[in-house]
Amino acid sequence: MRTVTYGGACSLDGFIAGPDGAIDWLHFSPDVQHIMTEYWKGVDAIVMGRKTWEFAAAAGAGAAGTGDPGSGESTGDGGQPEIATYVFSRTLGSIADPRVQLVSEDAGAFVRQLKRRKGKGICVLGGGELARSLLEAGVVDEIGFNIHPVLLGSGVPCVLRGERRIQLELVESRTIAGGCVLSTYRVKRVARPTGAARAGRTTRAAG
Repeated sequence: MRTVTYGGACSLDGFIAGPDGAIDWLHFSPDVQHIMTEYWKGVDAIVMGRKTWEFAAAAGAGAAGTGDPGSGESTGDGGQPEIATYVFSRTLGSIADPRVQLVSEDAGAFVRQLKRRKGKGICVLGGGELARSLLEAGVVDEIGFNIHPVLLGSGVPCVLRGERRIQLELVESRTIAGGCVLSTYRVKRVARPTGAARAGRTTRAAG
């Protein structure tokens, strides 16, 4: 089954962009270039929400593997047309770019089906509501952030508040150029209680 990854660059206090989408705090380096080049070799699908798509389109990034518009990172090769791009929105009527598929159905269910298809990894680009919904749907496998040594105070959070706790397991953490820390986590799969177990737990709590 294909692997779904979510991540990018973030501040130490957990923002992927400052107020009004500011990204002037990002530190780009040969370390980042190498990491992103290697990462995109293993990816052939991108999923993103409407706001991330509109930001990328306004910045001229367009579709298909041009990197994370929220991190200032790119593949360095001008884009990879073979990478499929899916934009999730219930408000957009259409997208002019023929390389992009607009998806209005449930994001979790769609990505779960996408994981079952043959292919390489799937990248969740941006953050916000889409990232949180996919985490809560249990379809994200890895989370990785390039943590910058800056406190933005406010802005766009890397993960919105959700309804349940997501357990993670550290895979790697190392320092890279600019005093940044690259950390990768695997999402732990916690078995959900069966109907009988839930009922028993409810009975004990009520007693």
